[in-house]
Amino acid sequence: MRQSIGRHRRTGTLSIAAAVAVAAGAGGVYLGLSDDGAVAAASTVTVSSTAQLESAVASAAAGTVIQVRGGTYKPAKTLKSTANGTASARITLTAYGSEKVRIDGSRLAAGSWLAGIYGDYWTVSGITFQNSPAQGFVATSSVGGVFKNLVTADNGDSGFTLRGDGTTGNLVQNLDSHGNYDAANHGQNADGIAVKFGSGTGNRITGARLYDNADDGLDLWQFSSPVTIEHSWAFGNGRNRWNDSAFEGNGNGFKLGGGGASVAHDVNNNAAWDNTLHGFTENSNTGAIRLNRNTAYANKENGFYFATGKARLARNLAVGNGSGKSRLGSGTVSAANNWDSGVATPAFKSTNAATAYGSRESDGSLPATTFLTTGVTTIGSIMN
Repeated sequence: MRQSIGRHRRTGTLSIAAAVAVAAGAGGVYLGLSDDGAVAAASTVTVSSTAQLESAVASAAAGTVIQVRGGTYKPAKTLKSTANGTASARITLTAYGSEKVRIDGSRLAAGSWLAGIYGDYWTVSGITFQNSPAQGFVATSSVGGVFKNLVTADNGDSGFTLRGDGTTGNLVQNLDSHGNYDAANHGQNADGIAVKFGSGTGNRITGARLYDNADDGLDLWQFSSPVTIEHSWAFGNGRNRWNDSAFEGNGNGFKLGGGGASVAHDVNNNAAWDNTLHGFTENSNTGAIRLNRNTAYANKENGFYFATGKARLARNLAVGNGSGKSRLGSGTVSAANNWDSGVATPAFKSTNAATAYGSRESDGSLPATTFLTTGVTTIGSIMN
């Protein structure tokens, strides 16, 4: 079952009634409040309590920088903003320096999202969004968003979501999204990342690890514009880790459509392994999806399932998948993949995935690994 989520958008700045305290030792210019609660002209605020965080997000305006000190924050309601930044005056929500910030949804009412952004030109970085009763982080009809070095874990629906018409020019970079599970729907909807129910060009996902989620690693259900997915890994999705006797999670690594959408997504240099359904699938998307240099390994069903559309597959590698390397329809174009005539299957340097679970590099990029690498530059993911 797939349920649409309503769209709402509003501009403006919300006032807050109490001053936002500034943690000692943080440099820069700070957002302050006058006696009547109006936002002062300065633009940077550092917060160190849940109340300060809630107020700062609600009152953000173009140019605001919210720096969150290390710790765990448990808001009593969804962190929500309808404010728009601009290309030259973004709104930023970020961890302070290298401090570890966790925003935890365990106090929220049933069905609540943990964070919901309804504005343009936001940068959100260096934060974990966890334990929401529903979605972890949702950006609706966002233009020019940068969502970087985030974790969305153990939420009650999809970890990270882009949605709505006018979702344009967003970058999701170095996201870890794992352990998300929607108990009410027995795992049907909880993906690592969902780009759903909307449209808009120029959206790119890169450097993601999407793993151990109840449903799919990535899901592009009913998104009618091309999305670029590159240098990302989806693994271990669809397994019933929650002892749900009625479990219904799908378990695709990369689900590239569905719900009537016909769109040519770009899928380059990704890897899917150990998922309970397919590594990569069109999911009835009849568009000319382009897949280049991806690797599917040890998925329960097909490595690449493109049976009904007009996908273009080149230099992809499938090894050890339960139902075979690929299942392709008559409209699919396939060339230089290891299931095509005359194309050799290179040996992997390693099939031990331990290093793929390791810590990311200091800049947030994927960990170095020899897992599923071959040393061959003409076929399969380079795993970086």
